[in-house]
Amino acid sequence: MKSASKFEKVAARCWNLLNEGKPFTPIFVFGTMAIYHVESLFSGQLLPFFLSWLMTLPLFILYFCYDFPLFLRNYLWIPVIGYLFIWQQPPLSLWLLVIGLYFFFTVFFWGTLYYHLRIGTSWLNFTRFWKLVLKNSDSTSGNAQEQLPKVLLLVSVWELLLSAIVQGERLPLQSYGGFFVGIFVLAYILHRYLFDWKPRAYKEYTNRSEQTAMSERVVVIVIDGMRKERFYEANTPFLDKLKETGTEYMNMETVYPARTVVCFSSMFTGTYPFEHGITSNMVWKLGLKVESIFDSLRKIGKIGRMLGIAHLVDSFGDDVDTVTAVMHKDKADRNIIDKAKRIMDEKDPDLFIVQLIGTDQIGHSRGVLYDEYLEKIEEADALVKEFVEYLENDGKMKNTTLMICADHGQADGIGGHGHLDEGERFVPFFMVGPHIKKGVKVQEKRSLVSMAPTIAFLMGAPIPSHSRGPVLKEAIREGGRRE
Repeated sequence: MKSASKFEKVAARCWNLLNEGKPFTPIFVFGTMAIYHVESLFSGQLLPFFLSWLMTLPLFILYFCYDFPLFLRNYLWIPVIGYLFIWQQPPLSLWLLVIGLYFFFTVFFWGTLYYHLRIGTSWLNFTRFWKLVLKNSDSTSGNAQEQLPKVLLLVSVWELLLSAIVQGERLPLQSYGGFFVGIFVLAYILHRYLFDWKPRAYKEYTNRSEQTAMSERVVVIVIDGMRKERFYEANTPFLDKLKETGTEYMNMETVYPARTVVCFSSMFTGTYPFEHGITSNMVWKLGLKVESIFDSLRKIGKIGRMLGIAHLVDSFGDDVDTVTAVMHKDKADRNIIDKAKRIMDEKDPDLFIVQLIGTDQIGHSRGVLYDEYLEKIEEADALVKEFVEYLENDGKMKNTTLMICADHGQADGIGGHGHLDEGERFVPFFMVGPHIKKGVKVQEKRSLVSMAPTIAFLMGAPIPSHSRGPVLKEAIREGGRRE
């Protein structure tokens, strides 16, 4: 299978500037204003354009810092109404351009052209994608209910200041200053008192009691974006069998924000974004700030490998064998499993983490509440069975712990994930192996940050330096004995 090229890695980072909500908002607003004023810009009015932009910058920064996730986005219309109340006349032609360009970008460029070229969706994907954009609640640019009030207000204020400068009128600095302060106070209060659904972080670091190695190998298969209740609805006989012959965690919680690179970084360092430094799929500075499970394994002479998309290189660097994400949606996981077999043959890692991306791809492009999504979960089931049987036939499952999980779920609308809407927060997670208890269902809430310390515990490696997740000892047989 083709690896992700250097161009694809750079392109993935560039795409995140438009995909992630925080950078998208200022980029889209700036681009829209440039298009709206293209004639005047070429006629020598650059100075008023940039001066008014600098005056609007505090509002840009405010909206960059505050996401207004889930129901908080409803409050974003208060500043828009406030603008209309104070300055009355909305720039209707500019608003129409904003709305038209936004839906062109999300529905046609992203939802149709981009997904057709990347994973082979139909040229008619826009007939469904517009519904997903309107429903979407995640932290990406496709979250219409968050992005539209933000960009409408930003272009309105910018246009107001620009018009005053060009026409030589008195700048409404006093009213604008009071307006900004009002939005800041609203944002602060909402996020301070109503933004209360973030998972509670473990305050203490992981207990570092010594442990003799039990498992010679750990294999982790992450079915990216597999929504828990949809997994239970799908026909997955092999994964169901694994659940029943191992230990299943019924309330395994992901991290916030529930974005793929963030989740993987937390899963395999044992800590949270505030500590490992990866706060979105848009990685401003490459590499983790803390040790990963791969660093821990190197200390005892063991090898760990991760097979995943180019985004994961931003966190884990050379520990990742990449796969190209530019492939037909019906070939992605098939090709990943084929490459996973080759890596096992050639590198024989002690820890092997495999990311299956087909379920996440179809959720984003077609939505999670349709039959195509269940079909991808069922396809993953068959491919996991094939890979595990391959390992068994090669004698590589004799003293191996197998972990199956999702990094995050997916909500309605473009398979949204990030803000922990319904369907995102709790993920499938189960373990099976000679040292894992059989038929156990753990009901207590646990977190994916426990994965790294649990892997280290099973393999006799040091716990990663900043790991906070407790070892999942309730799944491990007493004294590490084998059955």
